[in-house]
Amino acid sequence: MAGLQVEVDGSIMEGGGQILRVSTALSCLLGLPLRVQKIRAGRSTPGLRPQHLSGLEMIRDLCDGQLERAEIGSTEITFTPEKIKGGIHTADTKTAGSVCLLMQVSMPCVLFAASSSELHLKGGTNAEMAPQIDYTLMVFKPIVEKFGFKFNCDIKTRGYYPKGGGEVIVRVSPVKQLNPINLTDRGYVTKIYGRAFVAGVLPFKVAKDMAAAAVRCIRKEIRDLYVNIQPVQEPKDQAFGNGNGIIIIAETSTGCLFAGSSLGKRGVNADKVGIEAAEMLLANLRHGGTVDEYLQDQLIVFMALANGVSRIKTGPVTLHTQTAIHFAEQIAKAKFIVKKSEDEEDASKDTYIIECQGIGMTNPNL
Repeated sequence: MAGLQVEVDGSIMEGGGQILRVSTALSCLLGLPLRVQKIRAGRSTPGLRPQHLSGLEMIRDLCDGQLERAEIGSTEITFTPEKIKGGIHTADTKTAGSVCLLMQVSMPCVLFAASSSELHLKGGTNAEMAPQIDYTLMVFKPIVEKFGFKFNCDIKTRGYYPKGGGEVIVRVSPVKQLNPINLTDRGYVTKIYGRAFVAGVLPFKVAKDMAAAAVRCIRKEIRDLYVNIQPVQEPKDQAFGNGNGIIIIAETSTGCLFAGSSLGKRGVNADKVGIEAAEMLLANLRHGGTVDEYLQDQLIVFMALANGVSRIKTGPVTLHTQTAIHFAEQIAKAKFIVKKSEDEEDASKDTYIIECQGIGMTNPNL
């Protein structure tokens, strides 16, 4: 086996934690020993951060594998996977590191486990530079379930930057194979809804102001739809620390989902947070794709594993997506084609079709 070790350069393309997530998940699934070098080499704090380490340790535990040289600051690891097993697994970033990114790395693996899994993921639920848990539940979940599986995600406690302290419990049953998806018909927007939240010491007025500013911003561009953004005060027993943020979802006639979201920071007024989320949503609606820019790269691994040809229509292909495609081709040997959309209505837009011939991964345990 040792001769077949996959060598990954962690500094190319996106050059961040994503390379680690994609390559270790695929290594685990395919039973391929892996060496990743130059991990986050170009970042201001190179090497493994706590959230990357907890993700790696969880994947190791999921399959009773071996992980070498994995410590904070390390720029090289080797990972030797064994058989993926179900059961209860815990990963704790001990920081505001994102629970959603922990879910991203573990979800494909547990689908091919021997039995059902329960993942206890601890860290930040609404963190910068990562999907918010609301995004994972409201956008990622309904779309990724089109691959032919279901999962359940229970938010025990929300946790914010810089303390973290949140926890979610994810339950997943294994599948025999994943179905390909075809997301190429966007339809038209039928509803826009969302939630603006405050937690801890922040006044409820902040939630109302974020929501109102977001609605005003969307109204300028989309006049004929009711926009329903609920202001929410997170209950004290279900939120750790202080935070505020907003997520807004647009749903289309064909079941496509797009989001815009933003988190409050010290010294940034509530209106600005609301407007930032609204503008992000509107930008995602302008490009003509069927997925927003954050879902794009999260679907690549599932497309690579599916049994058949998947197609998604997107706006400009992000660096994260190009990176995921590169490693899905290198490690899983899936075949991707990215081409400009040829539909008339997309002619004036930056719209692409990402097509993948999946490898038809089969769960050896079922």
